[in-house]
Formats: sequence, C-alpha cells, structure tokens
Amino acid sequence: MITPILLLGAGNMGGAIIDGWLKAGTFAPSDLMIVDPRPGPAALKAQAAGAVLNPPNSDLAAAKTVVVCVKPQMWRDAAAFYAASLAADAVIVSVVAGVGARDLAQAFGDRAVARVMPTTAVAINQGTASLYAGDPSAAARAHILFEPLGTVVDLFDEHQMHAATAVSGSAPAYLYAFVESLEAAGAAAGLTPADANRLARATIIGAAALLAQSGVEPAELRRQVTSPAGTTEAALNVLLGAHGLPQLLREAISNAMRRSKELGG
Repeated sequence: MITPILLLGAGNMGGAIIDGWLKAGTFAPSDLMIVDPRPGPAALKAQAAGAVLNPPNSDLAAAKTVVVCVKPQMWRDAAAFYAASLAADAVIVSVVAGVGARDLAQAFGDRAVARVMPTTAVAINQGTASLYAGDPSAAARAHILFEPLGTVVDLFDEHQMHAATAVSGSAPAYLYAFVESLEAAGAAAGLTPADANRLARATIIGAAALLAQSGVEPAELRRQVTSPAGTTEAALNVLLGAHGLPQLLREAISNAMRRSKELGG
C-alpha cells in the first residue's frame, strides 16, 4: 500500500509534483497529506480538493510514503522533527539534491529510501526523473509515484545522481536561460521585443517537439538545418567554437556536480 502520501515541503518542486498527480489523476487528493508552513497555490488547490494540509504530527503515522521536498539546507531539521512521528514501515522518497541514501536512511530511522531528481515539468506530466534506490521496494515505490509524471531513468550507481542532477534536474534552467538570451539577441539585432519573444519561444518549442517525435539524433537534426557556408553555419561557428557551448556546458555541469556534492556534505 502506497497511500496516504506525506509531502514534506510544497515549494516549487513539491508543488509541481502535486500538480502533476492531480493532472494525471494518479492519487485522490484525500490520499495526500502536505506539510508546508507557507503553502503555495498547488498545496492550497490540493487542500480545496480534499488533501490534508499541515496535519498534527500525531496523524503522520498514517503515511505509507513520505516524499521529502524540503531545501537541502533544511533536510536534517525536517528529519529530526518528523522521523519519530512516522510509521516504522514508511518509505522515504527524497528529491533533496545531493543528499545520499545512507544519510537519509540514518536520519529517518533506518527506513527504506529512494532518491529521485525530477524536473519541474512533472507538473504537466512531461517531467524527467532520475532515480536511485538500493532497496528494490523503495525503487518500486518511487516508480509508482513518478511514472505518471513523465520519464523515469533508473541509475544503478548512486554517485551518478550528481551528474543526473546537473544534466537533467537543473537543465530546464539552462534552456530557459538560452531562450532569454536568444530573445535579447533578437531584440538587439533589430526585432521588436515582442516579435523576438514570439519567434524564439515558438522556434524552441517546435524544435524540441521535432526532436521528441522524429527519433532522429540531435546531431543529424542540426546537420539538416545547416547549409554549407550558410547563415546557420556562421552562427554555429561561434556556438560550437573553442569557447562555445561544448566547453561552457562541461564547465556548467562540473560546477553543478560540485555543488551537489557540497550540499550532501
């Protein structure tokens, strides 16, 4: 039995997970217990539909699954405050960046633990979730939670979670930053800001849809758009140059991984 589900934290990621479950109809709102001192729109929407918001600690023992969505700096305090109130057989599913399964298990009373790093697109059931669990039952529990919300990728070495966080969990922000920069470049080149915004966003969305639906490798799609000595090639000479995207992304991923390790320290 997986429900009731207790969410510790309903900020941006916790709220996205709630929205995704409600959109997919995965769980009845009445199966959710949400703890957050400053509940956002998703938590309030779930409460209005029947979820229990900020129940007393005495009620938390009913939870079969506990999804830990607090900020990395707060997870130890949350574990110390709530662990004693949980059922002995509750499964812990953590979306806290950088924090290892062993530390989580110890802090939560040696309960079974799965680690998941989702993207915020879980809110529209198009997310990606990297998953690691040494305990098969915890892995199965996490799959039930996240498969309705998008793609789940199982990792069999926990150290890979740092790379998965950098390559996937954080990556939506990289794309949004790229779109911001493309819009600004379009406006600087002479387009109105409104036209630059519409062109950049629609183009990126269409390109991503083609990548998803065609099954063609990104390198081949890039070649299909790039005529020899044409405008695209002129731009790619900058983007793929010595100080371009390949080097920048390697540095970005390295920095994100380093921070992930620090947060787990």
